Amino acid sequence: MDYLKWLAVASLAATPSIGLAASIIDNGTIQLGVDDLGQLNIYTGSVPSLGGTLPTGLRDMRTGWEATAPGCLCEGWGVGIGETAEAGWAGNASGVSNITGVSFASTPSTATSVTDMGTSLRVTHAFAPSVTADLYEVKVTILNTSGVDIADLRYTRFMDWDIEPTPFSEYVTIGGTAAATAVLYAGDDGFVSGDPFASRGPLVPGAEGDFDDSGPADHGAVFDFGFGVLLAGDSKMFSIFYGASENETEAFNALIAVNAEVYSFGQSSDNINGRTSDRSTFIFGFSFVGGVTPPPPIPLPASALLLFGKLAMLAGLRARRKAA
Repeated sequence: MDYLKWLAVASLAATPSIGLAASIIDNGTIQLGVDDLGQLNIYTGSVPSLGGTLPTGLRDMRTGWEATAPGCLCEGWGVGIGETAEAGWAGNASGVSNITGVSFASTPSTATSVTDMGTSLRVTHAFAPSVTADLYEVKVTILNTSGVDIADLRYTRFMDWDIEPTPFSEYVTIGGTAAATAVLYAGDDGFVSGDPFASRGPLVPGAEGDFDDSGPADHGAVFDFGFGVLLAGDSKMFSIFYGASENETEAFNALIAVNAEVYSFGQSSDNINGRTSDRSTFIFGFSFVGGVTPPPPIPLPASALLLFGKLAMLAGLRARRKAA
């Protein structure tokens, strides 16, 4: 039985917890477990992943692998005002501070969380399928409800990559931050507080800013954004993307399809080049953060393909001669 059929059967047997405002949503390819305050990783209604993980965070339904829920349920967000240092954050592992739930609603493929940070900010996270099946889009709207202009609006989003089938040992990439004017910090520590004013540092030396394939290690991604001025009564809007592709080339194509500017890839420790069969390249990205969409992946030139073909033929000839 393939994973999708197994998942359908298991879902019939799963009994959602009563009284919890949380939802598992999917677009037929990507599945998310969304909690009521807008963070990922929930138990409610979950069935085990192919790797045996019960909570649902970010899952590729084609392969059955889970990416954020094994072990620590470390995924969340924070928001703040620089000039007053008022902040609030929400995460299932890091806890909740100065964030109050206003409403939560969901359908089989969408979820919308509305929260307040004190009486200063209203934050809406609206999850819905994007233009590519490989990505979910989260439209984030931050409304200034304080009655006064804000000079220094902050937002943080973080996750601990725990990618099956080798959770706690993955390769992590972060890209696009050097060109993104809103990025204040990016690194691989997915165990941080959601407080946008907390100190930061890498878990693996050098895994800050833009870097490729750091690891394998138990690490993730954190992005701190500074959006500047937000006038009283105005809103700041941007998008977050969660998803997975069957290989790294398709992951870049997915980012291009949604005009994402900043991103992190997570790959299991047996998939460093993103081309291992029956593995997933997981994606965490942002748009409208002052950056540029990454260029399309560069295909191998025809001359290189011809060379590889000749090398393969020579190897075959040698093998046949040895056998003879």
